[in-house]
Amino acid sequence: MKALKTVVGMSALLALAACDSQTENSKEEAAETTAMTEAPAQEPQQAAEEAPGDTILKILTSSHRSDANRARDEYRNPEETLFFFGLERDDTVIEVNPGGGWYMEIIAPFVKEEGQYIALQPNPELADMPSYIVRQAEQIQTRFDEQTAVYGDAELRFYNPADPTLGEPESADMVLTFRNTHNWINAGQAPAMFAAFAEVLKPGGVLGVVQHRAEDNAPAEETASSGYVSEQEVIELAEAAGLELEDRSNINANPRDTHDHPEGVWTLPPTLRLGEENRDVYQEIGESDRMTLRFVKPDPQ
Repeated sequence: MKALKTVVGMSALLALAACDSQTENSKEEAAETTAMTEAPAQEPQQAAEEAPGDTILKILTSSHRSDANRARDEYRNPEETLFFFGLERDDTVIEVNPGGGWYMEIIAPFVKEEGQYIALQPNPELADMPSYIVRQAEQIQTRFDEQTAVYGDAELRFYNPADPTLGEPESADMVLTFRNTHNWINAGQAPAMFAAFAEVLKPGGVLGVVQHRAEDNAPAEETASSGYVSEQEVIELAEAAGLELEDRSNINANPRDTHDHPEGVWTLPPTLRLGEENRDVYQEIGESDRMTLRFVKPDPQ
């Protein structure tokens, strides 16, 4: 088992920020991340010296979350989504590619007393790593260091997307990923990532996936570049890794989304890549239609 790399020094991270050799897909992800207030991370409304509340609802209204991040709640439905995934206070949770930490702000405070939150980011020291990955890692670590009342002993760890090892085998109760699957498909990394999810989960552990949803049976090679993936494609990836679909939900569905926009999912809020062109139309549609899937690792006993 390869040792999982821990955080590198902040000076090294900042030095790496000059590296901008991004693929087209990375540019798209960076644009989406920035527009969604996930990179750079939002400044909290105050120093957050006091811990947020002990329920998801109290955490959602805590002062450590910015107004901009709260504005996404109506589209992302975090309380309902995390309830659907079955999040418990004593869970060890790995969130893969948390960006600037939108869900991190909610999950880490919820499990900090009894469980463990791990933010798992691509290793910023790898060759040709986009600079926004470097910035995200620095921002997440800074928040963990400076807001211990909020995040407790939450950890930032790194992995290699081309050869992923996410932790010790069977060490996590839950692995969560939000709107990342299309990027792994585009990069040819999706089968290895889902196999890594299965490896790190305990028997009976849960993989929770939220992803921009394409039409049924739409081929991923045609849709993933626009940010959309069919439910069947995600299910097949998970099942090939040995995971079982336990349930699916329309918590994050948006029937107004026609899935066929000029700039893909980034046409819609919050990115609005077309600027003022048909802005009112896309604002009316709202954020993308999203699947919400819960998989479980079978327990051989």
